[in-house]
Amino acid sequence: MTGKIKPGYARGLDIKHGVIEMSHGNGGRTMTQLIQQLFVAAFDNEFLRPMNDQACFPFGGGRMVMSTDSHVITPLFFPGGDIGSLAVHGTLNDVVMSGAKPCYLAASFILEEGLPLVDLKRIVDSMAYAAQTAGVPIITGDTKVVEKGSGDGVFITTTGIGSVPEGIYIAADQARPGDKILVSGTLGDHGIAVLSLRENLTFHTDVISDTASLHDLVACMIAAVPRIHVLRDPTRGGIAAVLNEIAQQSSTGMMLYEHTIPIREPVEAACEFLGLDPLYIANEGKLVAICAPDDAEALLQAMRTHPLGADAAIIGEVIEDAHGFVQMQTCFGGTRVVDWLSGEQLPRIC
Repeated sequence: MTGKIKPGYARGLDIKHGVIEMSHGNGGRTMTQLIQQLFVAAFDNEFLRPMNDQACFPFGGGRMVMSTDSHVITPLFFPGGDIGSLAVHGTLNDVVMSGAKPCYLAASFILEEGLPLVDLKRIVDSMAYAAQTAGVPIITGDTKVVEKGSGDGVFITTTGIGSVPEGIYIAADQARPGDKILVSGTLGDHGIAVLSLRENLTFHTDVISDTASLHDLVACMIAAVPRIHVLRDPTRGGIAAVLNEIAQQSSTGMMLYEHTIPIREPVEAACEFLGLDPLYIANEGKLVAICAPDDAEALLQAMRTHPLGADAAIIGEVIEDAHGFVQMQTCFGGTRVVDWLSGEQLPRIC
């Protein structure tokens, strides 16, 4: 990955007249344009340029990674989790997608005037439990309070650091034609669980968020297949956004097989009811793995031995494609392009 912006991206931002829109945070094409053309252009350096979910840098004769993530989800509490556990899991997962062992966390809170202390305690206790369960302590942080109406209860930013074992190199630019694409389980659970509680919607589902820390699963995977090429967690923008990012960064294409993609029936039903595509729905406890074809079966079996990978599946392969398209062979025998998310399908989902 050279950090150069592909043709078509250079015209994306109108710095002089443009304003921030909700789509700038959706994980899709518009967000990528904002990051590449504004943030990377301003902060450009060798650690930021690869545009992984974490930065890998030399330290003390080895390598460490750092990742930071802000959480603005609404509602604050949802089936299967809350903003507190989500903040811990989300950052830990970004760290371990490099193959790193997570070591420490930092947490920053922006609290809105009027937030009930009982809610704040519930969130903090949830964070503490998530961190203790993962064995990764929260060692520093910051707290600010804003006037009522200037926030939405609480926003949380977490930062994590970890160490990368010797001989491990996992990054989005490592995908190669012929590689297999795997997912660790069913897609769309988190987004639909959160969406079911939105005030202007009137559907009910028993779907529970999949929010979880994936560090143990990743450790099992690396023990079985140290040569994994790519790991990513498909959060905002879902698996569609992640695979488009990887295709761009590795200068390849992707071919998915619809009949192999694991999606729970209630998630499919909810998406059909709401007119949504489950490939674009956020996940908070799933990962995408890309590995050499000879390693795919061993990696799949290693994933399935772990509770968080019990529903793992091989869903496609990396192909040669100068355009970097992500495509899918449908159950009806046709092929469609799985493009970047262009609008804002699910705001405030993580």
